[in-house]
Amino acid sequence: MSTQDDSLRESEQRFRSLVENATVGIFRATPEGGVLMANPALVKMLGYPNFESLAADCARREGIDVSYSWRAFLDRVGEQPHVRGMEEELRKKDGSVIFIRSSAQAIRGKDGKILFYDGILEDITERKALERQLQQAAKMQAVGQLAGGVAHDFNNLLTIITGYSEILLEKFASDSKASGYLKEIYDAGDRATALTRQLLAFSRRQVLTLQVLDLDTVVASVEKLLRRLIGEDIKLHTVLGASSGRIRADSGQIEQVIMNLAVNARDAMPAGGKLTLETSQVELDEAFARNHPTVKPGPHILLSVSDTGVGMTAETREHIFEPFFTTKEMGRGTGLGLATVYGIVKQSGGSIWVTSEMGTGTEFAIYFPVVDEDVVPTRAAEPAKGSASGTETILVLEDEESVRSLIRVALVSGGYRVLETADTQMALAMCRNYEGPIDLLLTDVVMPQMSGPSVASKVADLRPGIRVLYMSGYTDEAIARHGVVDGGAPFINKPLSPAALRRKVREVLGG
Repeated sequence: MSTQDDSLRESEQRFRSLVENATVGIFRATPEGGVLMANPALVKMLGYPNFESLAADCARREGIDVSYSWRAFLDRVGEQPHVRGMEEELRKKDGSVIFIRSSAQAIRGKDGKILFYDGILEDITERKALERQLQQAAKMQAVGQLAGGVAHDFNNLLTIITGYSEILLEKFASDSKASGYLKEIYDAGDRATALTRQLLAFSRRQVLTLQVLDLDTVVASVEKLLRRLIGEDIKLHTVLGASSGRIRADSGQIEQVIMNLAVNARDAMPAGGKLTLETSQVELDEAFARNHPTVKPGPHILLSVSDTGVGMTAETREHIFEPFFTTKEMGRGTGLGLATVYGIVKQSGGSIWVTSEMGTGTEFAIYFPVVDEDVVPTRAAEPAKGSASGTETILVLEDEESVRSLIRVALVSGGYRVLETADTQMALAMCRNYEGPIDLLLTDVVMPQMSGPSVASKVADLRPGIRVLYMSGYTDEAIARHGVVDGGAPFINKPLSPAALRRKVREVLGG
């Protein structure tokens, strides 16, 4: 045997080894769709036990889904001189669909007719899933910013509506007809306030009281209320297994997450069923994090809320966390329940994932990072004592004129002396030039020329010992950076209730 024959044989062996051990699918197919050659990677990719069964299915022209999918793919290859990086769906033996990236070409004879197809296929199903998750996360971030901005503006308007309604209700208390009309206005404003709170929760711009929690304790505390909420035809099952792990979150907000998910589960089980709440400690590894882009590896506490309800379609799952999206009939829900859940979980540093199929129920899996700290018992706030009125002098810094006017009316009616301005420099000038005492600075956090905390710092130099109370329609990262929330500074949310404002002012001033 010649040396040339040996070299040829060795070359063929190397080529065969390369094809057999490749991690991508490699094939040669006939113009009719039959498979002449497929390496093990392609056989596995398409869900077949061996090459023979793959070749048999692809050779058939009827009665098998994969043959139609394969034939359509080859036809698209034949329509072009060559294919590079074409992304395509391909059906597997079991009927499921994978995404592939292909480089292939039709090999033609001298007469132009196709002799066979050669190509390489890469399974990019996992990458496609990650891309969709990242796109969804980006969309939710954009919608959240919009929702937060809208809610902030609405809070200023609602301050006027509910604030003056409250003042007039006090004035016309004896006039049943007028007070009835005013009560309707106030109640409508109150409902709108609840909606904006949900929008702020979704956009992660609400004020949370973060503390170290035992999640098992939170779930146990809400269990009795859940039993009354879901009704007797739904069995509630709780499995608590995270007692030694701790998370940092707002206890009241986590309770709201559980309640909202339970309400959704109840509505998905109109004929009854089973609702399961389960907590456990889990270690999320790098592989899990790669498949869940918003998750960081490490120890987590898992809160799972699952039901045996009707389930969801893939299209519904894509939109469930968006504000105002709902599958319920008109008049049943606002479409903000799951949006609120999403925002609370994200603002608490967690992540949420949903698994659901039509007819098989739904599971929400929420992962909270573990914190290595002890639970700090919280002490219930003592009820306010005495009057919320006073005689102190208060400097009000608020750029929205109508809001500022309401604040002035509310404080003056409580006996306070009020200095007011919309300009930060004017506020500093008042502090320098006003001859009497100024006991409290009441300032919006975000102001046009200078932030509220910056003004407060300069005012403190001019008026040592002055108290400060911040107000805002929302709190975001910019506000947190000033230490207004995290630093524990006195703070009141908009929309402002005149009575609540007077109580908060009295609390800050002391007494």
